[in-house]
Amino acid sequence: MNKIKPTLVQGTRDYGPEMMHKRNLIIHTIKEVFEKYAFQPLETPAMERLDTLTGKYGEEGDRLIFRILNSGDFKKEVDPQTWNHAESSALAALICEKALRYDLTVPFARYVAMNMYSLALPFKRYQIQLVWRADRPQKGRFREFYQCDADVVGSSSLWQEVELLLIYTEVFQKLNIPVTIRINNRKLLNALAAKAGAGERFATFVIILDKLDKIGKEEVIKEWLNAGFSPEGIDALSRWIFDENPNLEQVREALARDEEGIQELEFILKHLRSLSAAAPVRFDPTLARGLDYYTGTVFEVVVRGVDVGSVGGGGRYNDLTGIFGVEGIPGVGISFGLDRILIAMEELGLFDGQLPLKSTVLVTALSEDQMPDAARIATQLRNAGVSTELYPGGARLKKSLAYAHKTSIPFAVIIGENEAKKHTVLLKNMLSGDQIEVQTEQLIARKDDFFQLKK
Repeated sequence: MNKIKPTLVQGTRDYGPEMMHKRNLIIHTIKEVFEKYAFQPLETPAMERLDTLTGKYGEEGDRLIFRILNSGDFKKEVDPQTWNHAESSALAALICEKALRYDLTVPFARYVAMNMYSLALPFKRYQIQLVWRADRPQKGRFREFYQCDADVVGSSSLWQEVELLLIYTEVFQKLNIPVTIRINNRKLLNALAAKAGAGERFATFVIILDKLDKIGKEEVIKEWLNAGFSPEGIDALSRWIFDENPNLEQVREALARDEEGIQELEFILKHLRSLSAAAPVRFDPTLARGLDYYTGTVFEVVVRGVDVGSVGGGGRYNDLTGIFGVEGIPGVGISFGLDRILIAMEELGLFDGQLPLKSTVLVTALSEDQMPDAARIATQLRNAGVSTELYPGGARLKKSLAYAHKTSIPFAVIIGENEAKKHTVLLKNMLSGDQIEVQTEQLIARKDDFFQLKK
């Protein structure tokens, strides 16, 4: 049999025990805040119908959907002429009926449409699952990654945006991550696009603006002009839209009218700051969020001092369920990028002292004869609530203590022939090197006294 070199699919990664502890810490923090704000858990399948997903993310997003080949002899379903001459995108539509989900929002909208009459509105759900994108892998960008979403459907109240911003603020405060939450409004972008002479080409205006972080201000202006937008309108916009600290009064003056998008942003920012003065929110008129389904407020979260891209984003999508035949159901949601949050916390050293120990105690016997005693003590410690590992088989002490060091287990309970006869154990502090002999019954009864980490 040919040997296979063990390699990962590009854009994916394994999660070893340490990485899982880090990820679980982040997930636990996010879930805790979601549930504090009364969001309910939900999961949807990894696969969706292809027509459920396409047309919701813009042209670029549609290209990044992982399609799944139909089962069986999919080629025989396509006539030879089409097979030989059709473009790849057209051919893919004929041989792929399913796809891996691109995000959690569209599957959620599909769920709402299918269960509309059994849900109490507004319906608040959170969802923490894998998504897949056929993207070019790079730092902070994977083809398989977790999203952690919170969405509300059935309410058009802007208080939902306020609460979602409070969730963002609280989660990143608990994780000690310094972030800036950028906020804008697609209605306002519509007005700015019109001023630039975009007319019916709003999507083109937004797609170019969404490249700002990648290509810079000058290239964005150049692409707008190449797209045929008004030079006068672009010039008027570029005088202030790229400012580091623009304000809503500038926008009001530039548009010479009080746009609905401005009023919505003022409402959200006013009430957010009255509830959380420390909320790190900044108005950013260049924030577009390229997904086609956003209709109002949009959010994006970036970490200050770490270049990992956005670690969160979302917005209002007032008619997403309409594509599934259920009209008039407003919605708004946010998402946390778990993998990028993990990278940011690693770079900032925020996991130091926060991760759980593999276990608190390693129980080791010096010979196979003492293994029954070691197993009994390990069981008693576990029953007393102490995380305990039993070292397998009688082993040389040097070997078992080296294992404890390597796995960062802070205490070792050692049982040899003499200890077994006296019903005692040696309790060794792996950090300080100190050890004492303790009666077995005392070890269990005084576990809180003995298992204290003191160097």
